[in-house]
Amino acid sequence: MKFYEHQAKEMMSEFNIPVPPGRVAATAAEAVHAFHELGDKEVVLKAQVYAGGRGKAGGIQRATSDEQVRSVAESMFDMKLVTAQTGEQGVNVKRLLIEPAVVIERELYAGIALDRSRQQLVFMTSQEGGVEIENAARRSPEKIHKEFIDPAMGLQIFQARRMAFVLGLADNANKQAVRCFSNLYKAFIHFDCSLLEINPLVVTSAQNVLALDLKMNIDDNALYRQKEAVDIHVEEEIDPLEKKAASFHLNYIKLDGSVGCMVNGAGLAMATMDLVKNAGAQPANFLDVGGAASAETIANGFRIILKDENVKTILVNIFGGIVRCDRVAQGIVDAAQKVGLTVPVVVRLAGTNADEAFEILKKSDVDIFVASTLNDAAQKILNSLNQSKEKE
Repeated sequence: MKFYEHQAKEMMSEFNIPVPPGRVAATAAEAVHAFHELGDKEVVLKAQVYAGGRGKAGGIQRATSDEQVRSVAESMFDMKLVTAQTGEQGVNVKRLLIEPAVVIERELYAGIALDRSRQQLVFMTSQEGGVEIENAARRSPEKIHKEFIDPAMGLQIFQARRMAFVLGLADNANKQAVRCFSNLYKAFIHFDCSLLEINPLVVTSAQNVLALDLKMNIDDNALYRQKEAVDIHVEEEIDPLEKKAASFHLNYIKLDGSVGCMVNGAGLAMATMDLVKNAGAQPANFLDVGGAASAETIANGFRIILKDENVKTILVNIFGGIVRCDRVAQGIVDAAQKVGLTVPVVVRLAGTNADEAFEILKKSDVDIFVASTLNDAAQKILNSLNQSKEKE
């Protein structure tokens, strides 16, 4: 679960992470009111979207008067923000965070994530903060300092001090950074985060450390015990199809390709998308129907996939372990008849009773292409895509 910047700052302030005072505005009038509440001084208007790179795309702007605040806010609410992370489709700006302008002396980076290879959390800091952090990670990884955290011990004070030293912080700024790092780790654990980063972590002209921007993701598997965070969360930018899929208890993420994918198991879903890409096509989605792929879940999966107008063909790749392949095959036939397929469907089944499943699919009167192997499935997907292009 992702959070807007203003939501992350609200939660982090409870852990004494130093953040600027701010106000959220949904209209230009609210932005002007926020400007007055913040002292009628220069402010920064920041688009609240689930994407980085806002500044370069016009999603962060300054204003020094109420007339300018109104004008800038109106232009930002009308804009579609396009960044490297949003893709060409962009996102509509519905909320702004208004904060006092800060005189910045240095821009740094601090963030916590999971290092799966080491099965430990890693606390990363860098002197290359702000928009430069991605370039540093790609071109000069040695500029990113990493502290690996023993899960039994937690972040140790000497590690927090070492990170502050590596950042070149001294005196009061050093002490503030050490407290900030310790509290950031506590917040990460408290909220079951999968990612928590400050970028940029700035040193002001008064030598104060300030979290100027925050990004926070919570592990979806822990939401059952994160009622506080769920209550704060806003779902306005979640794709409508993803919302619908969630109501069917399906794990669905919309992508930009033309091959709809229906799979049981997240690992197999990732492998299936790789299969599609290696064959020269593009997946239209990630869709995991779960271990028990019943006729109802398959029908709901077809409904979700077919609502995407970009889908030209569907690949169903199911492994029969918990559920038998013949039952899955019958479920596919029943679901296809119930939903009414409008695009070709390629089905590859493997596992328990796979031979019986093939017979069920071949004898059905549904427009289904049965694949015996993954390579066969990839070839049939390409053939169906080419046929779709010829019809167009």
